[in-house]
Amino acid sequence: MELLNKIHNMAREANKTIVLPEGTEERTLKAANYALEHGLAKIILLGNESEIKAKAAKWGLAGIANARLIDPITFSEKDFFAEKLYELRKGKGLTKEQAVKLVEDPLYLATLLIKEGRADGEVAGADNATGDVLRPAFQIVKTLPGVSAVSGAFIMILPEHKKQFGENGILVFSDCAVNPDPTTKQLAEQAVESARTAKFIAGIEPKVAMLSFSTKGSAKHEKVDKVVEATALAREMDPQLAIDGELQADAAIIEAIGKKKAPGSNIAGQANVLIFPSLESGNIAYKLVQRLADAEAVGPVLQGLAAPINDLSRGCSVDDIINMIAITANQANGLG
Repeated sequence: MELLNKIHNMAREANKTIVLPEGTEERTLKAANYALEHGLAKIILLGNESEIKAKAAKWGLAGIANARLIDPITFSEKDFFAEKLYELRKGKGLTKEQAVKLVEDPLYLATLLIKEGRADGEVAGADNATGDVLRPAFQIVKTLPGVSAVSGAFIMILPEHKKQFGENGILVFSDCAVNPDPTTKQLAEQAVESARTAKFIAGIEPKVAMLSFSTKGSAKHEKVDKVVEATALAREMDPQLAIDGELQADAAIIEAIGKKKAPGSNIAGQANVLIFPSLESGNIAYKLVQRLADAEAVGPVLQGLAAPINDLSRGCSVDDIINMIAITANQANGLG
């Protein structure tokens, strides 16, 4: 697709280093091979070096020769990284012995490599649960300054006959993956971070709609008040942000309805970033659009971490991993 080609080209220009902790997993290896052969990113693979090389040879993955291979068990700098982890976590009761053991876990070592500037981002989850991927991220990399929670956005690519919506058929939906019931502040943070996702990953100028079941006071409820307050707070966080709310979904994306329900709004009818008031509404919406409109849902892109660490579905395809490597490289470029 045109957008995915754009994302790949942006990643080539960014020239970032992405660490893949599941280095012996088949889909991950094949995705790494593609990324290296097509210049999407420099790649670090974690795992047993002999096993990685044997599998690369078996599957004809010549590009893996250009990856940096690190075996966490025999890594020459294991003690250095264990000491770094101990210093970060000793206040939480971590012992030096536990730190050494954790550094042998590829998910922890990957995050430490990012923390120490050896890698720019991480993609994992083909072989690990979400909680296992995110735990070291929260403990080591943590969130961006001023951000209290992580959110997950999907880039929705609509089919050709739906190009009138969003930015030529491209929209960002958030939060669809992480935070079940965001606070007012977290909802505002999502808006700011989702705008960044739209700009640095989808390559579009963000126009953010804060969604509700009400448009400009058409309904009265504390949940509507929360969205109104979050909109005002997001404007304070980023005065340059193009944002409006509260808006119903039709008023956000359909020009005629936007003009009728929210006259004078610079977002109504033109929104390309949709911020849902809760995880349940966002998750339901993206799945319905994906299935009923035959849209492609790219993600989830994790937002709010101090470095890009993205979690895959364990049912992901090789293409899913390739795209996430490119997305993570672009995120790193945006954060840099």
